[in-house]
Amino acid sequence: MATPTTNSILIIDDELNMLNMLSAFLRKEGYTIVTAENGRQGIELAKKNDFDFILCDLKMPVMDGLQFLAAAKECEIDSTIIMMSAFATVDSAVQAMKFGAYDLITKPFKLDEVVYVLEKAAERVQLKKENLHLRQKVEELEQNKGFKDIIGSSPAITAVLDAGRRVACYDTTVLITGESGTGKEMVARGIHQLSKRGNKPFISINCGAIPENLLESEFFGYIKGAFTGADTDRKGLFEGANEGTLFLDEIGELPMGLQVKLLRVLQEREVRPLGATRSRKINVRMLAATAKNLAGEVEQGNFRQDLLFRINVVELKIPPLRERLGDIPLLVNSFLAKDGIKMNIKIKGITRDALALLCSYAWAGNVRELKNALEHAMIFSENGWIGPNALPADILVNKCGPTKNMLSETLSIKEGKVLFERYLIEKVLLQTKGNKTQAAELLEISYPSLLGKIKEYKIH
Repeated sequence: MATPTTNSILIIDDELNMLNMLSAFLRKEGYTIVTAENGRQGIELAKKNDFDFILCDLKMPVMDGLQFLAAAKECEIDSTIIMMSAFATVDSAVQAMKFGAYDLITKPFKLDEVVYVLEKAAERVQLKKENLHLRQKVEELEQNKGFKDIIGSSPAITAVLDAGRRVACYDTTVLITGESGTGKEMVARGIHQLSKRGNKPFISINCGAIPENLLESEFFGYIKGAFTGADTDRKGLFEGANEGTLFLDEIGELPMGLQVKLLRVLQEREVRPLGATRSRKINVRMLAATAKNLAGEVEQGNFRQDLLFRINVVELKIPPLRERLGDIPLLVNSFLAKDGIKMNIKIKGITRDALALLCSYAWAGNVRELKNALEHAMIFSENGWIGPNALPADILVNKCGPTKNMLSETLSIKEGKVLFERYLIEKVLLQTKGNKTQAAELLEISYPSLLGKIKEYKIH
């Protein structure tokens, strides 16, 4: 098992002068240094020690840099690897990135440039640790009985789940309200699982998805001969959910005629199938949900007030995602872990910039929209990381919009030049997924010049 080290660097280079110079300089900067003269020695050392970073030359005897990258991947070495080369080209840089390198530094380089790249790489290491912590937090939340599918620890969602646990113990009718995509059915399932009926049927129906002329037979069933085509007896949803829970989603879509019959079922605890002359007793707990304002529907004559009183014994209001943005990191890691397995895509994590964009978006479609956005991002991720450019275009608009208009804030040519340069650099770094070698090529400036401007303009 590898030995963990702190702030440590493995330097691999066949040039002893370079090896000694880098070692001496980086030790003065506070790093713990271990050296190797070829890739094979480097692999053996990396197997035994968990280095934070590895600086590796591209051209070496015995085992070159690309072979080292391939071997590191095969051995599941998790260190951040930075390549060095006096013969670097865009093609070699791209090839190194494909093999898993974080960056490529062109020799000869200034020692400050190495420190800058290491500092940026340290941010990546910290990001990986943060993603791991979030995954662990998600796993803890998912062990929560009943509401394990509802991820979040914000006060807004915690209050809903606490109320859900309390009401689950009783057969009280519950009305779950909230915008589309907030997870109303998951709350209903959680209440059912925590109740004494948890091992009995849970039947869910969307009241707006069934044609009006079929709703009554769906709800209450029918007997043979009740109408043309009724060749056998068929139980309705209420009887099918007997001793369990019936969840009526979008109850605000029920036509007035059926609202009257539903009210009677709730009052009498019995149903009469179509064509039957006798009612049948049922033992069903009913949960309902709606995205509508039912009090407003009552005022407009679209919903019965007596039915609203009957179903609204306890109301649970699910907050929209924009009111619990602090839960987004947990939701992101939960979806990435689950959907990564389903889609067979290995995702290491999400960058801070991408996460910041998700946390500043309005999410009109709530958790469902977030899930779909992450599925899109996983498909377009690079090297297992989701950056801003992997996100859907609607989310990226939030980042690009204000930046394009920043020139309107100044009349100074000098200041405008700085603002425009910064905008172009940010735009190209976004396009290249943070690859500075490719960015310098597109911007038509040298790699050291790009590093200097990134530092000068404090671009993160």
